Amino acid sequence: MDVIEVAKRMNHRINALEKARDNLQSLASLKAESIALYEKVLAVTIIKIKNGMEVELNERHIVNPPVTIMEKIAKGICWEEKLAMEKAEAMYKAEVVSVTALVAELNGYQSINKYLSEV
Repeated sequence: MDVIEVAKRMNHRINALEKARDNLQSLASLKAESIALYEKVLAVTIIKIKNGMEVELNERHIVNPPVTIMEKIAKGICWEEKLAMEKAEAMYKAEVVSVTALVAELNGYQSINKYLSEV
C-alpha cells in the first residue's frame, strides 16, 4: 500500500464519519420520539382501561380487567409502538457501533500513513 492509497482510504473514512455524524443525530431524534410516543400511548391506554373503557387485544374485547394485569394488557395493546421504539433504539446503537468502527479504521490508516512517511 502506498501513501496515495492510504490517503484515499483515510479521506473515504473521514467522509463516512461526516455522514454518520449527521445520521446519528437524526437517529437519536427518532429514538427519543419513539420512546416518547410509546410512553404516551401506554399511559393513555392504561387510563382507558382503568376508566372502564372496552379495549381490544387479539380480537378479544377486554373490560375491567384485574388491576394486577392492567399494565401488561396495556403493553400488549401498545405492541406496535414498542416495536417501533425498539427498532429505533437498535438503529441508533448500530450507528454508534459503526462510527466506532470507522474511527478505529481511520486510526489504523493514520498509523500506516505515519509509518510510510517515516520510511
